[in-house]
This record gives sequence, structure tokens and C-alpha cells, in this order.
Amino acid sequence: MDEEYDVVVLGTGLKECVLSTLLSVNSKKVLHMDKNKYYGGESASITPLEELYKKFGFASPPVEKMGRGRDWNVDLIPKFLMANGQLVKLLISSGVTRYLEFKSVEGSYVFKKGKIYKVPSDDKEALKSKLMGIFEKRRYRDFLMYVNAFDVEDPTTWKGFDPHKTAMKEVYASFNLDSNTADFTGHAFGLHRDDEYLNEPCLDTIQRIKLYSESLARYGKSPYLYPMYGLGELPQGFARLSAIYGGTYMLDKPIEGFVYDDSGAVCGVTSGGETAKCKMVVCDPTYVPDKVKKVGQVVRAICILNHPVDTPDKDTPASCQIIIPQNQVGRKSDIYIAAVSNAHLVCTKGFTIAFVSTTVETANPEAELQPGLDLLGSIEQKFVSVSDLFEPIDDGSTSKVYITSSYDATTHFETTCSDILRLWKAMTGSSFDFSRVQKDLDTAESN
Repeated sequence: MDEEYDVVVLGTGLKECVLSTLLSVNSKKVLHMDKNKYYGGESASITPLEELYKKFGFASPPVEKMGRGRDWNVDLIPKFLMANGQLVKLLISSGVTRYLEFKSVEGSYVFKKGKIYKVPSDDKEALKSKLMGIFEKRRYRDFLMYVNAFDVEDPTTWKGFDPHKTAMKEVYASFNLDSNTADFTGHAFGLHRDDEYLNEPCLDTIQRIKLYSESLARYGKSPYLYPMYGLGELPQGFARLSAIYGGTYMLDKPIEGFVYDDSGAVCGVTSGGETAKCKMVVCDPTYVPDKVKKVGQVVRAICILNHPVDTPDKDTPASCQIIIPQNQVGRKSDIYIAAVSNAHLVCTKGFTIAFVSTTVETANPEAELQPGLDLLGSIEQKFVSVSDLFEPIDDGSTSKVYITSSYDATTHFETTCSDILRLWKAMTGSSFDFSRVQKDLDTAESN
């Protein structure tokens, strides 16, 4: 490793692979290493099924019941993509979509007072929803029409609110929406993890609701997409593209330490007795325990079912998301359920992989998942994990070591993308411009 690189990236989780690719596409010389023998890091998909059982200390799965192990691709951290969200825009703008195939998630639901309800997709569906009474439906229809017409660049659409100052709870109050309606709107539409947003300026929540509606308009059944063969395809797709633009990848490379110059800035990464010179490092928290702080924990359950998850829809969806807002079960944070099946080629026909996750609040994390587990019906096998959440203790401006945050409990990628864009701005000094990354891949591949 005599060469000098602009950036050394450590870890092949999705965040690291996205940043590696964006840097490569933007003419940076990138060396990408991982101490693991596989792509994906914490966000890997495990295959075959025997490896998942082994990872959690179980005996091998019954082949006669569950089929061939290699037909299974099980995510360790389940997340869906918003069809019009930031990650899809990153995929399209970078060109990674040529390596991936997606299928829509068939349903989006919210839990209220012991029952599952479909999240209304528009003002017309809101009028039919059983989530609200008849008078509340009309008020909610007015609210959705206001949100859909809202344009931050056109003050005439603000209807007297200042989106930069007016708290979201004031907007709800002005439409006379009750607490239950605000609950599912903020958590199922806006995808907020807790109720802190109620006291914050309404612009963020309005834009989140608009994103949900715009994403839903693209495919109709739900606003979410999921890659065929599981999320492990995402980091591999980004890695392929990075290689096309000159990125160098090395797996199974244990990292022995960093080298710093007199100013305290990183200037090299040592592995196998060799040091790769560099100007900056991007890495996940596991590579720099001295530069991160623990901010909480996430508990996740991977559940194998021999039936689909029951929903109020006449035609049972092969995939879905269910959000249990915090207030519905007396918690401070939401519980998330994501379910996928053979429709996405991640398991044998007749089975469903359901994931339940939440932020840990007590000394008994697994018990906190129970409201979600209760919605799954009978469970063939359950794998439970508790993961620490880490955040960097500084922005990396002095050390030039830029660290991603751990993956939270949400079952969507919006918070993941916010972290990616945070690091991009810290490294480059400017916000990511989606319109700039328009490369001709055919030309790149021919060089």
C-alpha cells in the first residue's frame, strides 16, 4: 500500500459504501477496506439461512420445513426506501440502479387502540378511513389538501403560518385535529420517532408528509421500495460502481491503527504492517471506539413466520410496514414492524420474514417488542439482538476522521441518508448537489 489516497473508507455498511462511491464518482482516489470477509457490515444480509442460525447460536434450521438455505437472504437491520426519498435520488443520480432491482412494498399501516389500520394515502382515502370519525375526516381532508398545496417558496400557500417558526402542534390545532389524528400523522406519515417534533417548526413535518404522498403517488400501494434479494445488494451495488470509477476494495483487512501528523490530522491507516497514506478517513463507529459516544440502544427481533402478517386489507400483502406510535403503547419511542417474503426473493415460498425494532427504554429490551410481536401471530423462529447506538464526539474537522452514526430503530432510510449528507458536507464543505452527479457510465466503463 505505497500509494497515497484522497480517502480511506473503513467498513462496507451502506453509509460507507454510498460515501465511497460518491467520492469516487467525484474523482477522488479511494481505498475501501473492511475487517469482515463480507460486504454490508451491520447492514448485511445473511445467507444461507444456516449462517443466520449459527450467528445467533441456534442449531441448523429444518431443511424439510424451510427449504434450501441459499434461498434465504435475511437482513440484520431491516429498512425500506421511500420511493421519492433521498436514497432513491442517490441511487439514480449515481447510476447504481443499473445493478439493482426493486419491488414496491405492498402496504403501509398504523396501530391505533389495539387495531391495525391502513395509512390513508390521500384526501379521498382519508374520507373512507376507519381511523377517524366523520367530522374528523373532513377536517383531516382539509389538512391534507393544505399540505399538498404547500410550497415553501410561495408564501401564499402558507395560509398564515410561518413554516420556520410556527410549531407543528399549532398547525394541528388550527385544523382542529384531535390527538389521535396528530399521532398517526406525525408517526406514520411524517415518520417521526417521538413527539419532540410537535414543538418544532412545522416545515420539516410538512415536507415529510409531502414526501410520503409523493412517494406513494409513484407506485400506489405504499410509499416504500425494497431491493430484490435483500438490503445486502445495496452496498454491493455501490461498491461495483465505485470500482468502475477507480475505487479499490479490500475485504478481510483488520485495521491496526491510524497515523496522525503534527496538527492532529489523520495521514495514514495501518493494516497488516503496511500503512496507506491518505488525507481523510471515513469509517463506522466500530473502528474508532475512542472517538464515539454511546447514545442509546436498539432492540431488534428477526422473526420467521409460515404465514403473512395479518392486515385489514382483503388481499393480504406479501410485504408491509406497520408503525406503532409511542402513545398507543405508553412508550417514549415508536415500535416498527417490517415484513418481506418470497415476493422479494428473500425466503422460501410460504414464509415471511418479519422484523420488529424499537429504541430500548428499559432493562428488559425484548419485552419492549411485545406489542409488535403480538401482531405477527405464530412465530417459527425468533432471533433477538440488542445493539448499542453510537455517535461521533466531534465533526472530524480537526482529525479528518469522519464517522457515521449507528443505524437507528426506524424501518426506513431517511435518517440514514441524513447521516450520509451530514458527512458529505463535513468532508467537502458544501451540501450535496443531486443535480451534479450525472455521469455517463458507458463512457466510464469503456475507459
